[in-house]
Amino acid sequence: MDSIYDIGRIEDVHFNPWWSVQPGLFRWQEEHGEAFIFGRSDWQYVFNTFCYGYRVGYKFIKTKTGVCNGNFLGVGADDCNTAVRVEDSAPFGLLISNGEFTSFHGPDPTMVRVAADNSGSVRFVNCAFWGPCDQIARIAGQGTVGFSDCTFVQWDRNKEGRCAIQAQSGTILVNGCEFREDKPQVELGEAVRRAVVSDDIFTGKTRITNHSKHPVKIDDNVGDR
Repeated sequence: MDSIYDIGRIEDVHFNPWWSVQPGLFRWQEEHGEAFIFGRSDWQYVFNTFCYGYRVGYKFIKTKTGVCNGNFLGVGADDCNTAVRVEDSAPFGLLISNGEFTSFHGPDPTMVRVAADNSGSVRFVNCAFWGPCDQIARIAGQGTVGFSDCTFVQWDRNKEGRCAIQAQSGTILVNGCEFREDKPQVELGEAVRRAVVSDDIFTGKTRITNHSKHPVKIDDNVGDR
């Protein structure tokens, strides 16, 4: 999707590999395939969409015409190396609600990757993330990324001490989420400009690492130790 200047729409689209049982085709899709790619689209509407077995499920890029903002409701990416990759987005936001995302194949499976060039806003609300991945989210850039009322399960599959959400820079919001494993939850890097991590539920003890040199609020989180 690109060069959409007044509300693009995608509804009830399901991409699965079962149109062919040839192992080589599915392997190529896992290593190279990108299911949904969004460039410039003004207030894109995406409703009830799904993809399985891609390198990237939902990808947001900057083209010569611009970037995307919009409403993504009931979206899913199953068994994708990266479920959502944001290279850049609009300041008005990518509003992602009721999503289900899993990553467990390929090198360094991570559900959400936000690149260093992102300057827009990305919000995940009432989304679920699971599968034996390396991390739930790895965030860079100068934009804002928020998780609200989300559920996180099964990260740090190789027991390397990785946190679920690793923010290198930008503004981070993690509010009212449930972390269902007794593993590190959030890491804030030195270049994180602002962050609020509050009202979350943890399994085990609170494991939040804050290296930021800027204003950060970490408050009212509850573990069971």
